[in-house]
Amino acid sequence: MNNLKLNHLAIWICIIGMHAFGFVWYGPLFGETWMKLVEMDPATMQADSMQVAPWIMNSTAIIASVYVLAWVLMSMNVTTGIRGASVALIIIAGVHLLPVMNANMFAQEPYGLAWITGGYEVAWLTISGFILGAWIKRKE
Repeated sequence: MNNLKLNHLAIWICIIGMHAFGFVWYGPLFGETWMKLVEMDPATMQADSMQVAPWIMNSTAIIASVYVLAWVLMSMNVTTGIRGASVALIIIAGVHLLPVMNANMFAQEPYGLAWITGGYEVAWLTISGFILGAWIKRKE
């Protein structure tokens, strides 16, 4: 019987961490390359970053992704960080990364774009899987 419950503190740490990781991923790590691949200049990116709608969608997607992952791990009775990371990696690679790569190929988008955009989710949700799997909370 599954005696786990959602650990909302761990979930919100993952959510906040995913936002912070995004600033690093799309900043110093891959920001220049990403801007070239999407044909965006720094001025346009700066102007776009001031719009509210993309940030609302970004936050909604991150919150939903982490809560769904936490629920899946809880439902599977995952109780270790390694198992949490493994399950998260398999799910996100199969459900997100490969379809993004497929869609980008048909849309004739640069191949590297799928690795950058999909890689962000794969990297951080795998880390989130580790945190959620390691930081379990049991029903009382």
